[in-house]
Amino acid sequence: MTDLKSLIREVPDFPKPGINFYDITTLLKDPQGLQQAIRALADQFRPLDCDVVLGVEARGFIFAPAVAYALGKGFIPVRKIKKLPAKTVQIEYELEYGTDALEIHADAIEPGQKVLILDDVLATGGTAAAVARLVEKLGGQVCGLGFLIELDFLNGRKKLGGRDVFGLLHY
Repeated sequence: MTDLKSLIREVPDFPKPGINFYDITTLLKDPQGLQQAIRALADQFRPLDCDVVLGVEARGFIFAPAVAYALGKGFIPVRKIKKLPAKTVQIEYELEYGTDALEIHADAIEPGQKVLILDDVLATGGTAAAVARLVEKLGGQVCGLGFLIELDFLNGRKKLGGRDVFGLLHY
């Protein structure tokens, strides 16, 4: 079993001084590490029997389709504004300095569908909480939220309202 943290490059002072960036590209290029990460995420959520797996642009698109495949489920993308071709539903959310918005196809989630949300990093929780609200706005049920990395010191779980949250690696 590979120590996945050893495959993640730490880049100090990126994108600005005082920030320690955890670069997952070094894990992604390692075949065993990537397989182990996907398998661990899939195994964690397999018992929940979610209906679909949703990934958040951009790095969530790396993990969510692979986990969906491992679970035998479909994949739903959540994208930045004006990137999806059909009718969409949007959600705006607060960032540390301003706001951002994401969108999903209006017909992506059926009422009552159980949705697993996956992304690369849980930091402050703002993006994940917004995506969970977007799922619920379409009538879906969030069955879990999974992340390759969870930055514990930022307390992102607090914004996720007691939902089932799993971070594979903790910093």
